[in-house]
Amino acid sequence: MLALERYDDVTRLRFSSWRSRLLGYEASAFAVRGQLIDTGFPGVAADLAGWLDRERPRGVIVTHHHEDHAGNVELVARRGFPIAIPPVSLARVRAPAPIGYYRRFCWGSPAPLTSPVIPFAPEGLELIAMPGHVDDHHVVWDAARRTMFAADLFLGVKVRVAQDTEDIPTLLRSLRAAIALEPERVFCAHRGLVPDALALLRAKADWLEGVIGEVRRLAAQGLGDAEIAQRVLGREGSVRWLTGGEMSKENLVRSARG
Repeated sequence: MLALERYDDVTRLRFSSWRSRLLGYEASAFAVRGQLIDTGFPGVAADLAGWLDRERPRGVIVTHHHEDHAGNVELVARRGFPIAIPPVSLARVRAPAPIGYYRRFCWGSPAPLTSPVIPFAPEGLELIAMPGHVDDHHVVWDAARRTMFAADLFLGVKVRVAQDTEDIPTLLRSLRAAIALEPERVFCAHRGLVPDALALLRAKADWLEGVIGEVRRLAAQGLGDAEIAQRVLGREGSVRWLTGGEMSKENLVRSARG
């Protein structure tokens, strides 16, 4: 399913499937300046293909390799659209790593990129590395319009779980770098336009900084990750069990501890 939302010069492509809706998830791509940012997930390939045929963007920009962002890169390349993608992300979509069952159920399994890639130089947009969520994570920055397409940098202020590949101190540094750009608009891949974005980015960074400090204080007292997670973040919820531990509060603590 594809729903379109327009914000002046930006079109949000809200992708969902019955499976993703069952789990409460959707993922967005964004069209701006005649270019598309991210490709949606494999389960909505037909919706993306129809949009590409209608709109014919000049090129496609990929923020990182996760299947809800780069899940249709092979479709895009096969149709001959030029692509801007970080080198590490390119290598990973050429040979996708196995993903957990809950991700396969929600998003679908991405096809490996086998088609030739036509390089793309974005116009008026800049890919900026802001890792932490994953090491190849980038945002897209429109300096003239003070607009940031933040991919998975934000997600929410007090996100109390982390994937087992996340680097929380690095994420904090990326948030501070994003704040330094002073964006006037921020579009999140899972929340859309973020209201009062600069204040919320600061709030998220301050909260994470406090969590890191408290985690390290308790770790220095000899407490284990599970006990620290319960004290600082609360009891583990169903997400840990549904994801087989791939997402959990304990993961956040383990990364924050350093």
